[in-house]
Amino acid sequence: MLDRFTGLQVFSRLAALGSLSAAGRALGMSQTMATRHLAALEDRLGVKLVHRTTRRITLTEAGRRYLDSAERILEELEEADATAAAERVEVGGTLRVNAPVSFGVRVLAPMLPQFSALHPALHLDLGLNDRIVDLVEEGWDAAIRIGRLTGGDLIARRLAPCRLALAAAPSYLAAHGAPRTVEDLTRHNCLHYTLSHTLAGRVWTFGADGAARVTVGGNLQANNGDALLVAARAGQGLVYEPSFILGDDLRAGSLVALTLDHPPVELDGVYVVYPSNRRPPARLRAFVDWIAERCAGVPPWDRGLPPG
Repeated sequence: MLDRFTGLQVFSRLAALGSLSAAGRALGMSQTMATRHLAALEDRLGVKLVHRTTRRITLTEAGRRYLDSAERILEELEEADATAAAERVEVGGTLRVNAPVSFGVRVLAPMLPQFSALHPALHLDLGLNDRIVDLVEEGWDAAIRIGRLTGGDLIARRLAPCRLALAAAPSYLAAHGAPRTVEDLTRHNCLHYTLSHTLAGRVWTFGADGAARVTVGGNLQANNGDALLVAARAGQGLVYEPSFILGDDLRAGSLVALTLDHPPVELDGVYVVYPSNRRPPARLRAFVDWIAERCAGVPPWDRGLPPG
């Protein structure tokens, strides 16, 4: 009789690697034996865990639900073995992390190779979009959230403050002059980010307490901060965005930070959040601790910029 533990290992590696042959190689067995273990697991459960075609293998809905439990069981067994042997637990399995597009591309993705090098047995699945994902329903282990957190049954760890900066290209300032007050913004072309809750309805907010508010106008709005950055760099108008988007251009001089009679508002912070309904596995704890350490003090995206 094929043992259940090996079946769980085969299924976990199959989900991470995408093929039975790769799963078998990772576990030191033939593809035929890996197939037998998977079939025995499905027979025992009475459900199909994967869809098989000539080109690929994908998880069924039941398989996706079962994967989380299977990996948790495997990880808990590894931790139990390591505790008994007084050894460090190897971080493995699959870690699914979601992040906003600009933060993910500019900040998180360049950092992840170092994390992967620390944990070579770990498979990372990075998802980038600007909507608020449901971690539990969509199967994410963790997410990066920016701004004020609202509701939800999540554990949140604050990584860093999130500064805004008002900026423009030297060519725009040469042609139109620089605003000196918040009220001056009404006479400038302001490039607007449509998904911001803080800067909603073309109302830009300034001041430590957010009390200075001005309605702005402009000939471009977009639901992606990097699209507005490209336009601002080309001299189209003013941009008011987080420093993790504008920092490289401010350091290079292709954008100039503008100082008004009220400072930029702060978007509360950058957080890593994860579900609170179960004990986080070792891979999640390792990721949260690692990214918190990388963002401690002055976060990477603010280094080299003048204080806000």
